[in-house]
Amino acid sequence: MIMHPRRVLLLYISEYSGHHSASLALEKALHSLDPKVETENINSFHYTNPILERIINKTYLGVVRRTPELWDYLYDNPKVVKSTQKLREMIHNFNTEKLKTLLDNFKPDCIICTQAFPCGMVADYKKTFSSNFRIVGVLTDYAPHSYWMYNNVEGYIVPADETGKKLIENGVDPARIFPFGIPIDEKFNSTFEGSAIFRKLSLEEDVPCALIMGGTQGLGPIKMMANLLDKSDMNIQMIIIAGTNKRLYDYLARRKKRFRKRVVLFSYAGNIEELMHISTVIVTKPGGITTAEALAKGLPMLIVNPLPGQEAMNTKYLLKEGVAVKAETPEEVVILLEELLYNKNKLTQMAMKARSISKPESSLKIARLALELAHI
Repeated sequence: MIMHPRRVLLLYISEYSGHHSASLALEKALHSLDPKVETENINSFHYTNPILERIINKTYLGVVRRTPELWDYLYDNPKVVKSTQKLREMIHNFNTEKLKTLLDNFKPDCIICTQAFPCGMVADYKKTFSSNFRIVGVLTDYAPHSYWMYNNVEGYIVPADETGKKLIENGVDPARIFPFGIPIDEKFNSTFEGSAIFRKLSLEEDVPCALIMGGTQGLGPIKMMANLLDKSDMNIQMIIIAGTNKRLYDYLARRKKRFRKRVVLFSYAGNIEELMHISTVIVTKPGGITTAEALAKGLPMLIVNPLPGQEAMNTKYLLKEGVAVKAETPEEVVILLEELLYNKNKLTQMAMKARSISKPESSLKIARLALELAHI
C-alpha cells in the first residue's frame, strides 16, 4: 500500500488546446477528490524537445489549413502508422533522458495522457525500464486511432461505447476500457441565472443567440459567416470567439461597429459555460472538448468546416445521434440556422438528446479511477 500522498502526472502536447483543457479539468477533479494528491501538469513536447514541438505544431497547422486532404490521408492510415513506427520510437528514445529526469524527480504513481504522443512515450519508457507507474490514456475524440494502441496502458477512457468497440477490434482488452466520456470542467455541470448573463453582455434575453467558434486557433469561415448572418433577415444576436486568430479578432473588432445585429466579441473567453448557457445554437467545428461541453449544456450544434480525421469522425457520430446538423458552406450556415430557429420542436429534441448522451461527471470518474490505480 502506498503511504506517501498519491502522485499523478498529467501529460499533453498542445498548449491552449482542448487536450490541455482536458488535463486541467482532470487535475481540478483530482484535487477535489483528494486534497492531498500531488500533481504535475506538463506539456511533454515542450518539456522534452521544444524545438521539435515548434516544428511539428507549425507543420500540423500548415497541413490542416492548406492541404486538409493530406491530413485526411495521414490520419490513422495503417501504412503511415507502420512506416512511422521506427521514427516514433527514435523520437521517444531521444526524449528519454529528460523524461527520466522528470519521472525520477516526481515519482508518479499514475500518469494520465490526454494525447496519444505522450501516451506512447511513457508506454515505451515503462516497457524499457520496467517501471511500475500506471498509465491512463484519455481519448478526446469519438474515433480512436492506431497511435493509441499500447499493451501496458492500464486504462483507456473513451467518449462513447462505440469508441470502445473500435479499441476492442484493435486488440485492447475490454477490461481496460472505461466509457466515462471526454473530461470537461465541473462548472459545465452548474446551473446559472440566464438573465444576469444576458445583462452582463448587453444582450437581449428574448432574441435567439448564436455562439460562433472555430476552436483555439479560430479556424473556419468565421468572418464570412458573421457578415452573412448580419445581412440576413433573421432576428438573431451573435457571440463570436476568435481564439488566437488575431487577424480575425482585429477584423471583427473594426467591423463590429457597422454590424446591424448585436455582436459580442471575445479573443478568449474564460466563461464558455455561461456563453453556452444563454446560446440557442453553437456554430462550430467539432473538436472533442467543445463537443463534450456543448452536450453537457444541451446546446444544439451547427457544424461547419470539420478538420479531416478526428473532427470528421466526431461529426459523423454527432449527426448519427441527432444532436447536430452540418453545413458545407457559410451560405448554408445561414439557411440551416434559419431552419432551426423556425423549427422549435427540432431544437428542443436536439437539446434533449444532447443532454441524454452527455457525460458531465466524466472528469470526476476519470480522476477516481486514476487515484484507485495510484493505490495499487
